[in-house]
Parts: sequence; structure tokens; C-alpha cells
Amino acid sequence: MPAATEDGPATPRAGARGRRAVVAALMLCMGLAALDSTIVSTAVPQIVGDLGGFSVFSWLFSGYLLAVTVSLPVYGKLSDTFGRKPVLIGGSILFLLGSLLCAVAWNMAALIAFRVVQGLGGGALQGTVQTLAADLYPLEQRPKIQAKLSTVWATSAVAGPALGGVLAAYADWRWIFLINLPLGAVALWLLIRHLHEPQRKRSQDHGYEHEGNGAGAGAGGATDRPRIDWAGALTVFACGGVLLTALVQGGVAWPWLSPPSIALFGTGLALIAALVVIERRAAEPIIPGWVWRRRTIAAVNLALGALGLLMVAPTVFLPTYAQSVLGLAPITAGFVLSVWTLSWPVSAALSQHVYRRIGFRNTAMLGIGTATLILFAFPFLPYPGEAWQPTLLMFLLGGALGLFQLPLIIGVQSSVGWSERGTATASVLFCRQTGQTIGAALFGAIANGVLASRLGGAGDLDSVTKSLDSGTPDEHVRRAVAEAVHSVYFGAACAAGLAFLVLLLVAPRRFPVKQGPED
Repeated sequence: MPAATEDGPATPRAGARGRRAVVAALMLCMGLAALDSTIVSTAVPQIVGDLGGFSVFSWLFSGYLLAVTVSLPVYGKLSDTFGRKPVLIGGSILFLLGSLLCAVAWNMAALIAFRVVQGLGGGALQGTVQTLAADLYPLEQRPKIQAKLSTVWATSAVAGPALGGVLAAYADWRWIFLINLPLGAVALWLLIRHLHEPQRKRSQDHGYEHEGNGAGAGAGGATDRPRIDWAGALTVFACGGVLLTALVQGGVAWPWLSPPSIALFGTGLALIAALVVIERRAAEPIIPGWVWRRRTIAAVNLALGALGLLMVAPTVFLPTYAQSVLGLAPITAGFVLSVWTLSWPVSAALSQHVYRRIGFRNTAMLGIGTATLILFAFPFLPYPGEAWQPTLLMFLLGGALGLFQLPLIIGVQSSVGWSERGTATASVLFCRQTGQTIGAALFGAIANGVLASRLGGAGDLDSVTKSLDSGTPDEHVRRAVAEAVHSVYFGAACAAGLAFLVLLLVAPRRFPVKQGPED
């Protein structure tokens, strides 16, 4: 019998052993998706040396992340319509196909195109894994599985550059993608063998119900064929692709106020208007209106969007600060960043003891309020300072964000039934990914603006960092880099403060929990 949860007997059928096998498969899928977002970075010199295309190599990262982001809402709706298993298996196969194609790419254009294919599969891995984890475990046990997934994600993302460098240096860069095949094959086998979702009848209202659970079934058990909003799905892809491309390339490939930027943003706004019209008319919209009409989900969407934005400060700018200002070696600089991967999952796993007492919203406010103070403290570090100072702040920041993110995700997943959980989960993950894209563009512009003002308009953060690496750092340049990163952290603190206000003013004091009390 399937284990009962707070929203009824809708969990996949699995014994203790089978569930452990499914969890292992989910962790493998999550690890692969996270690994491939960063593993290419240290292998770029070898890839460019083999295939050429230096002027467009940044699309190896952007193409993958754009495909992941824009596909999240589509996979969320598909998993609510057809079940988690077919979507996760289909996405895994697409991801592995993209990996194989990347390994045999013959030029840079082909490699970028195959990275997009890989990203389209990665979107299914990210969203469906999180949703299925909520299906497998009741509310009181979800922090443990989500903490495991967070640990895998953080470890894989941090280990990605090191693993990519080792494979590129001692084997061949193509092994960066080939290594996915055996790991993905194991995950696929575990899912096919051990994941058994209960049959569900199509409700005449919407969504699916567990077979034998009459709630929501039509008169006489009538069923109808699922309708897929293909127009909405294509518009989501087009709209997300255009706007995210404008954010990623703006200020890099062309100036922000140049014709390409204006054209892309204008096209994106027109597509947003078209998407609203299409989704209002669709019987089964890809992005239903309730993800923004319900206060709980709308508040978490905005709060996790702010989280994605503020995470850019440490992940992108802290390594530069550690090497350029503190004078640390790359490996040591990486350790300064990676310490938050130690405190984040521990804090997330322990968060249940807090939110069961004070609720999801208050726990998240405690976490993001603490994170705001930590981020505000960074600009006040002494110059040049010691390595332990930012390391301590990162350790504390990881603990604070563990209290913030996990209760919100679990709260949203617990506020909806099975037939809406995939869409709700994809919605919050999409907003977090979008926030990271906006943060990279916004904070990059802030850093470059500070550097230009301090150095008399000479260069940007990338060129300054390269000059520091090529010889003895100039004190004036080091101070300019420190001020630029301090400005970025101040902006990240403002984003954290915005998330706090959203939870305070928009989120309900107590999150609704499907057929069960929050505590």
C-alpha cells in the first residue's frame, strides 16, 4: 500500500528498500544536473583549442542554463498531467542523449546546440526530482530528503570545476560529458525498476486523483483525455529564451541600450502579453493563474527569486575577491566559497524543528533576516583582511539560507495536492533560476561601474582580474576590486531585505497545508 501523506494516499508505491533505491536515483539525477552547470568552466581552454569558437564559448554555460530555466514550467505541468515517472525518465534520456552528442561534437556551434539539448533534459531532472521527493515522503520527513538533495546539489556544483579540470588535463574534455552516461544509466535503471506510481483517474475538473480515491472523480467515473497546452509551452520557451538571452548578453555582447537589447526586451514584452492571453484561454495552461493568485505561492515565488539574485554575490564574485584582494590561491579561494555547502544542508535538515514550532513563514523570515545582516556585514570587513573572515561569513550565510529556502519549498509543496505539486514546485524553481540570471546581469553592471569610476574608466571586472593574475597586483587596483565586490554584497543584502519584506507583507502567517495542520 502507498504511504499516506498529509494530502491523502497519493504517494508512489514503494517499500522501504524500494524507496531507498528511488532516493538514490533522485540524488544521482540531481547530481548530474548540478554537475553539468559548472563542470565545463575549467575545460574551456582545451575545448576552444580543439574546436575553436572562443568568441562564443560563453554560450556553453548560457545555453544550458537558459534551456533548464525555460523548460521548468513545462515539465512541471507535464508531471502533473502524466505523472512524475514518465517525465523524469524522458528527461533523463534527453539529458543523456545531449551528453552523448556533446561528446561527439565536431565544432563549437554543434557543442552549444547539444548543450541546449542537454539543458532541456536537465530541466526535467531539477523540477521533477524535487516534486517526486515531496510525493515520496510525508510532511514531517521531507526536510531529510530535501537536505540530502541540497547536499548533493551543492557538492556537485562545487566539485564540477575541479572534476572538469582533472578530466580535461589527464584524459580528454569529451569525458566531461561521457561520464554522465554510466551514472545516468544507473539512475534510469533504478527509476524503471523501483518507482511505481499509483494509477490515477482524470478528474473532470482538473488534475488526477488516486485510483480508488473518489474525491474529484466525475459522475460515473468518466475520464477524458489530457489536453496539452502546446501553444502555451512554445510561448513559454520563446518568451523565456528571448528575455533571458537579453539579460545574459546585455552589457557583454552589446551595450544595454543598443538596438539588439531594445529589440530583445521589446520582443520579450510582446511575448509576455501573448502568453497571458494564451494561458487565460487554455483549458490546461502551462502556467496557471493560481500560481500568482494564491498568496502562499506568489510570496514564495518572489522570495526565491530574490534568493537566486543574492546568491550571485558569493558564487560569482567571492572567488575573485579571495584571489585578487586576499591573495589566495585558486584552491584556497574555492574553499572560502565552499564552506557554505557544509552549513546549508545541516541547517536545512534541522529547520523542521523550527518551523514545526513557529511555522514556515516565520522560520524563513528568521533565516533571511539573519542572511541580510551577514551580507550587510561583508562590506565592513577590514582591508585587505584575513581569509577566515569571509570564510566565517559564508559559513553563517549557508546556515541562514538553509533556514530560509527549505521551509518555503516544503511549505509550497504541502499547500497543494498531487495534481498541482509539479506546477507549484516548477514555479518556485523557475523564479529562483530567473533571479540568478537577473542577478548576474545586475551585479555585473554594478561591479563594472564601480571599477570604471575608481580606475578612470579602465576595464571591467574580467580584465582587471586577468591583470592581477598576470603579475604583481597594484594596490590601487586591489582596492578597486574590493570596493566593487563590497558594492555587490550591499546589493545582495538589499535583495535579502526585499525577500524579508515579501514574506512579511505578502505571505500568510500560517501556510495552508493540504488536509493536515502545518505543525
